[in-house]
Amino acid sequence: MGSGSTLCFYLTTKTDVVVRELNIKKAIIAGWTSRDVAAMEKHIRELEEIGVPRPATTPIFYRVGATRLTTADAIQATGNESSGEVEFVIVRIDGKLWIGAGSDHTDRKAETYNITVSKQMCDKPVAATLWPWDEVADHWNSLTLRSHAVIGGKRELYQEGKVATMHTPLDLIEGYNRTQGTFDDDSLMFGGTFAAKGGIRSADRFELELVDEELGRTISHGYSIEPLPVLG
Repeated sequence: MGSGSTLCFYLTTKTDVVVRELNIKKAIIAGWTSRDVAAMEKHIRELEEIGVPRPATTPIFYRVGATRLTTADAIQATGNESSGEVEFVIVRIDGKLWIGAGSDHTDRKAETYNITVSKQMCDKPVAATLWPWDEVADHWNSLTLRSHAVIGGKRELYQEGKVATMHTPLDLIEGYNRTQGTFDDDSLMFGGTFAAKGGIRSADRFELELVDEELGRTISHGYSIEPLPVLG
């Protein structure tokens, strides 16, 4: 297996924070994870409007190069046709599950002809903070995912919803293990997303958060997007 991506995470519990450098060797993008069939159909139609074909199965698990993962506050992307998606993130460390947040930043033009290729074309920003699954499992459905897009200097609410509308981390791991491989140590999975308010669009900056109101804490991250010229 390849060298993967070495990232520094803050393993944050109710009482402590431990800094841990991890070499993530396997990166997985879980798609079409909604438990709300109507909401999922809305997102499918939203993507069909920009030429993206329907998925073969739901959920579906895409593999991307682990070196695409980053905790940086800026990424570069080819052209102006990419955009972010807020998602919860699952990481397995020493046999235990941790929860975070990230953005499945995707090239929308490439997505119209090959979704797997589009996933691989862009860096995948993730927040550096992780929470133990054990600390959120009993109130998981109350957690909120939210994103904002900064477009032309204006900050707009882009996505918002409860994680309860999507399959749980344990369900996704079981589905991946059953159909594709093993979600073992040093693996990271993106858990799916919501439809964008006002439709999918590119931005100058993308901000995301996972909010746990019960424990009064938030995981947040933001990054700017530098478009690179397309010369043919």
